[in-house]
Amino acid sequence: MASNHKTTVAEPKLSDFLCFAVYSANLAFGKAYKPILEELGLTYTQYITIIALWEQDNQTVGSLGEKLFLESNTLTPILKKLEAMGYLQRQRDPEDERQVLVSLTKTGRRLREKGFCMDLTEATGLTSDEFAKMQRAIVTLRNNLIRSVEEQEG
Repeated sequence: MASNHKTTVAEPKLSDFLCFAVYSANLAFGKAYKPILEELGLTYTQYITIIALWEQDNQTVGSLGEKLFLESNTLTPILKKLEAMGYLQRQRDPEDERQVLVSLTKTGRRLREKGFCMDLTEATGLTSDEFAKMQRAIVTLRNNLIRSVEEQEG
């Protein structure tokens, strides 16, 4: 005997999408960082640019862009603004004039003292082990997505 009853698949809700969870968590991080960044006079993207230079000073715009996952046309205005603020300097690489080297000024290096107090670990409500596990999982997710896109394009 055939049944006239059709099984319906529930429509996915916005809250069911992993991409929305990551996106909205990013927005929440931005809000949490906002008062601290305002005190420093920086945007989040400017802040992470400076962190990348604290990690490795005097690097090319290209290598900095790779670390930050930013294209040159997005990164260059950020670097120009940070240079105007006195936090970094840009100069042509004397060994390869096609490359622009970016390095922190003394003022940019001094920001480190203020910037390292910007720890939101406690605000996440995660233990240090949970925090580390979450960070590793998100990096794995990001890398898998990048690899998938590269495989589709290649």
